[in-house]
Amino acid sequence: MTDSVSTREVAGDMLVKLGHEYPDLVIVGGDLNKSTFANKFQAEFPERFFDFGPAEQNMVSVAAGLAASGKIPIVSTFAVFGTSRPFDQLRVGVSQPRLNVKLILTHSGLLTAEDGVSAQSIEDIAIMSALPSFTVIVPADGPETEHAIRATVELDGPVYVRLSRPATPVVHQNKYKFQVGRAEVMKVGDDVTIVAYGIMVNEALKAAEALDTQGISCTVINMATVTPLDKEAILDSVTHTGAIVTAEEHLLQGGLGSMIATLLATNHPVPLEMVGLTGYAESGKPDLLLKKYHLTYEDIVSNVLKVVERKS
Repeated sequence: MTDSVSTREVAGDMLVKLGHEYPDLVIVGGDLNKSTFANKFQAEFPERFFDFGPAEQNMVSVAAGLAASGKIPIVSTFAVFGTSRPFDQLRVGVSQPRLNVKLILTHSGLLTAEDGVSAQSIEDIAIMSALPSFTVIVPADGPETEHAIRATVELDGPVYVRLSRPATPVVHQNKYKFQVGRAEVMKVGDDVTIVAYGIMVNEALKAAEALDTQGISCTVINMATVTPLDKEAILDSVTHTGAIVTAEEHLLQGGLGSMIATLLATNHPVPLEMVGLTGYAESGKPDLLLKKYHLTYEDIVSNVLKVVERKS
């Protein structure tokens, strides 16, 4: 495995592999199949691939019909188009009847970058987590994506998998095992808990390494399944550390930080700081955007220092 890999490309290859294992697996795509790598499935199984162009409401409605007919439909497009535009169809047609529809969507968050603010999906976690039937998964890297795509196909019920556009750092070894609904403790420490998902897991690990040199010991939790939240893992950790920082490439409102704030307020209040977006961004290079909008390991470090001071 290389140091960096594109989760959308890993997902495209994995769906082809699963297509051979699951004859009922089908893909409903838009006009972005090359960008999502759904075109690989299309080339291998043309009779099981349906292209609807830029008609996301129709895509989701057809996927619901396919699921009701016993198929395992994958909806493939960009995250901003697959969550915002067909929300009513997702709510009424998929979530309420709890149909076995899988949204495997790419180009999420700020890393859509040069495509501009209209294509940056930074509300999607809040949108999809608001639908009670949906499981929401955000893999941290390529190896976790392989496991998550397989688990998504095997799970009965609606799932949203959030993937990035560019290659991102690999943080898992080949022996890693993914389990839906279970958080992964990647590092154990005594002073503060850092909870992250997606690309922010790598930043959290870098922050923890930097903080070690300052005598601050961090537990780092990869919350790859954002919904349902692994409440037990969070509460167990903060009971020990007494403070927590969340990090996400998403709006703070309605995201992981909001979910954990609710959990702590009703179960075990401790000092909490959040790293995330507070508004819309702009077009630009990914690294520059992450730095400008305070989504780097340095920003996690500064928030850990703040929360530790509050704790004391």
